[in-house]
Amino acid sequence: MCRGGCAKCLGTTLIPLAVLCTLANILLFFPGGKVVENKLHITDEVWCFGGILGSGILMIFPALVFLGLKNNDCCGCCGNESCGKRFAMFSSIIFAAVGVLGAGYCFVLSAVALNKGPKCYTGSEWTYPFQDRNYLANHSLWSACQLPENIVPWNLTLFSLLLIMSGIQAVLCGIQVVNGLFGTICGDCTCCGCCG
Repeated sequence: MCRGGCAKCLGTTLIPLAVLCTLANILLFFPGGKVVENKLHITDEVWCFGGILGSGILMIFPALVFLGLKNNDCCGCCGNESCGKRFAMFSSIIFAAVGVLGAGYCFVLSAVALNKGPKCYTGSEWTYPFQDRNYLANHSLWSACQLPENIVPWNLTLFSLLLIMSGIQAVLCGIQVVNGLFGTICGDCTCCGCCG
């Protein structure tokens, strides 16, 4: 497989992940699946838009660049300096680095949100009741959150999905960094013997 074909495969995988991360972040604005009366009752990390900006919008740019790398004729222009395949592969490294940064931003925010727990009403105030306790291992602590209903499993599920998907995105962009490096040094196909 040519390096442009590998990049197209990575780009094709990144687009649905970016859409899913955006949707997960949007759902976090509706704690427990309900509209909140006061925006201050939403967990702070949701407002950092990790899934929308980091793993969503910032991931679309690398994905589109990766998809465009395959549009060049793989074997027909290798060795022709004017076609710019090596420069295109080099530029994909830069966009892959942007993707790694975006995915890393979402990954870190999700990890912080999972560690801190959701913001909820404890009967007296809206606070983070699990900030100093391990609520992930002790499900009996979840009853401390009275409102919104089911906020703990809601946040836990969506932030876990964001954590996993952004981790996958970072790995895929890392693969393209290596792929782009080989494509820059060696060319897309012929000089390394891929297309014979």
